[in-house]
Amino acid sequence: MDPTPAADRFRFTDLLGEATADIGSRPGRLVTTIVGTVLGVAALIATIGFAQTAAGQIARQFDASAATALVVTPATANTGGGDGSTVATGVLPWDAVDRVERLAGVESAALLAELSLPEATVTAVPVNDPSQAPVAPPALYAASAELMDAVGGHLATGRFFDSGHDARGDRVVVLGARAADRLGVERVDSQPSIFVDGIAYAVLGIVDRTDVRGELLDAVIMPTGTARADVGLATPGDLQARIAVGTGPQLSEQAPLTLAPDEPGSLDVRAPSARSQLGQSVQADVNGVFVILSVIVLLAGGVGIASVTMLSVVERTGEIGLRRAVGATSRQIAGQFVAESVVIGVLGGLIGAAVGVAAVVVISAARDWAPVVDPWVALGGTVLGAVLGLVAGGLPARRAARIEPVEALRGGT
Repeated sequence: MDPTPAADRFRFTDLLGEATADIGSRPGRLVTTIVGTVLGVAALIATIGFAQTAAGQIARQFDASAATALVVTPATANTGGGDGSTVATGVLPWDAVDRVERLAGVESAALLAELSLPEATVTAVPVNDPSQAPVAPPALYAASAELMDAVGGHLATGRFFDSGHDARGDRVVVLGARAADRLGVERVDSQPSIFVDGIAYAVLGIVDRTDVRGELLDAVIMPTGTARADVGLATPGDLQARIAVGTGPQLSEQAPLTLAPDEPGSLDVRAPSARSQLGQSVQADVNGVFVILSVIVLLAGGVGIASVTMLSVVERTGEIGLRRAVGATSRQIAGQFVAESVVIGVLGGLIGAAVGVAAVVVISAARDWAPVVDPWVALGGTVLGAVLGLVAGGLPARRAARIEPVEALRGGT
């Protein structure tokens, strides 16, 4: 049984009072010590907040295009020749666009086929100069008039061919921006032409951006009717569609039945799922990088707390000896320094969480982003500050508890 009267015992409230009183008596030391915690917690909250915000922006960018793109292609089978070659087992109908656009959720659709002409020459001059080094020709594609709507394309100049060009088989083309650079075509108001195997095709426009099918920027695109007449295009190739967000699973089942009701298995459909897998991968990578950086900064803050607290123990050796001389135990001395570190950690965590959240909100507003900060992350910053103070104060508290009263009084005089 403890003979010490209850009124004379050193309770937890007394310990907390001593710790806070000593912190308040040294405002300069408090500021110096708390800066490390504030910076560490603020960096943690800000980096996680920026990671969540940036990941949200990235996900929206991916979902804006990937979640609205549907592609229907003929199914293929291995020829069995051992060289890995395949052969198409199905074919799209020429009226595929009209059929698919009747489905609910399809906003626009177009046919697109890559023309395989390995020996074809594509130049901007009617006669090839044998003295010049040969240049690989741009890819050739055939498309229906709805292509720009289906792929989210934008024309830098000119216009896209229309259904009249397609129906008549007019010799017109549209160039991708990089293909136009290679061919030296910069404007279309002077009615330039390019030559495919010596046949002239008038250039109507130049495409400089697409939401999907970025390979079109390196290509020469002609109407499907022209490709059927001039190069013998036998099948439509692929069907590219722009659909409403969330209708991918439904349309992946309906499209084959609409386009090939007798044999829907002869067509493959690439439809977006509920969330872009690429967007999820990028989001995970961004979160991982930012968390690693924030942990490094937080560890630096913890080292700062431990260093300042250790310096405090050295400077307060006389005070420690006096407390030990009047009856304070080594556990009470250690508890006082741990309590001081925890209080400093809590204050630093509160201020750091507020600074981190404010930084995310202000910078997101300046960038016109939607700020994303999990409330539990901000609350966890305060708790983390307390844990950081507890861990950082452990070693200095242990050193203070081991100081002998006589040596402390002698060293403090």
